[in-house]
Amino acid sequence: MDNVLTLLGFGPEGWGGAILRGVVVTVSLALATLPLGLLVGFLVALAKQSREPSLRMAGNIYTTIFRGLPELLTLFLVFYGAQIGIQAVIRLFDPGAAIEINSFVAGMVALGAVFSAYASETFLSAFRAIPRGQYEGGYAIGLTDGQTMRLVILPQLIRIALPGLGNLWMALLKDTALVSVIGLADILRQTGVAARVTKHAFLFFGVAALLYLMLAILSSFVISAIEERTRRGEVKR
Repeated sequence: MDNVLTLLGFGPEGWGGAILRGVVVTVSLALATLPLGLLVGFLVALAKQSREPSLRMAGNIYTTIFRGLPELLTLFLVFYGAQIGIQAVIRLFDPGAAIEINSFVAGMVALGAVFSAYASETFLSAFRAIPRGQYEGGYAIGLTDGQTMRLVILPQLIRIALPGLGNLWMALLKDTALVSVIGLADILRQTGVAARVTKHAFLFFGVAALLYLMLAILSSFVISAIEERTRRGEVKR
């Protein structure tokens, strides 16, 4: 027991500090990815219900690609492919220049693309659940398209889409573990290093499992609180 406490402690022989830094990286990556994924997902949902055929086709192609590719493969394509592409463009102007993609940014972009593809389907279902009369009512009282979307549609959209988006957030938290393969020091990478060095694999991977479960439980409380808040103005039947 003393040995376990030493290994998990914050002393010179403990890995507590490294694991705590991994938790910060994991949470930071998920929080940085969330607004990117929500924004792109919302825009893709708008495109998929647009009257313009080219926009609908572009939205469908986007979701087909990023829902069809494994998340790990998407991460590799962004981390290595984007790096090659950016370097090729830069070398057109400066042959001696070199650039390296930050693993945090690569993880955020890759996970954001996957998250947005699934979020767009959630938003699209929420859009279809809102009666057409809500739009017509907004136009009837003189609201513009933007005002109708912001004041009438969005509050209902958020309330309808929130349970699905909450599930996607849980999936995003778990998917952050994938960035360990490109060198980002998240929970899984830090506990993996500790397991290899100390030969206590079950201990440290068990700690990683508990940390992810704690984050999921905390997230469920926050999501429940947000859902309850969004239902305050809902008319009870």
